[in-house]
Amino acid sequence: MVWPFPSPPLIPVVRLEGMIAAARPGLNLASLEPTLHRAFQFAKAPAVALSINSPGGSAVQSHLIVKRIRQLAAQKKKQVLAFVEDVGASGGYMLACAADEIFVDPSSLVGSIGVIGGGFGFPELMQKLGVERRVHTAGAVKGRLDPFRPESPDDVRRLDEILKEVHAAFIAIVRERRAGKLKETPMLFEGEIFTAREAIEVGLVDALGDLNGVLAARWGKDVRIRKMPVGRMSLLRRLMGGAGDALLSRLEERAAFARYGV
Repeated sequence: MVWPFPSPPLIPVVRLEGMIAAARPGLNLASLEPTLHRAFQFAKAPAVALSINSPGGSAVQSHLIVKRIRQLAAQKKKQVLAFVEDVGASGGYMLACAADEIFVDPSSLVGSIGVIGGGFGFPELMQKLGVERRVHTAGAVKGRLDPFRPESPDDVRRLDEILKEVHAAFIAIVRERRAGKLKETPMLFEGEIFTAREAIEVGLVDALGDLNGVLAARWGKDVRIRKMPVGRMSLLRRLMGGAGDALLSRLEERAAFARYGV
């Protein structure tokens, strides 16, 4: 028997929340791949939604996730809509660029299109404590940026070259995905963070809107929303020390969110 009334459209929702990092529990392609694959398998779903709340993280993992989403969208011929909550900054904004349209809350913060590298240096502390650093390398620059040695101009120059190259790749992704929408300003690609209103003005995002409201307006008030589960750390891993790693990751994540006042 065929049901005489068509069922309302179903939209899978993938939540991308937290720091982006190669290791779990951060967001990375390895942990997200099964979820993304399932989300794009709904044959009758006209679109896949991304719910984003991330201050960024790994440039490589951000790019890999974006590439995979675009590959699946092309293969399955589906729209992708992104909804930024508190923060979609740095790598978090790159994730939003995987979408065909980006929506934000009036209080969302987005952008931070830049690359950062940092650390600590302890050479004077080592000297004060009377501790001798003994490092032996094969390769003239293998010990580059050693935090227990004074920073050298050559190390800084090389790090600057690397950061600029990664930054250029980030800018290229934004320009490609937001083509025809960007209004480039002097601060657009300088790591500046933008409010929702400012982001709309410069074309980083498309409009104000929340996930439920936009999906209902586009596919009807009876639209079905299917939240896709993302893999969690196993109990065995927690018992074997994963919980400690998770705690450190959460502290780092909390500090990253705190930069944006959330």
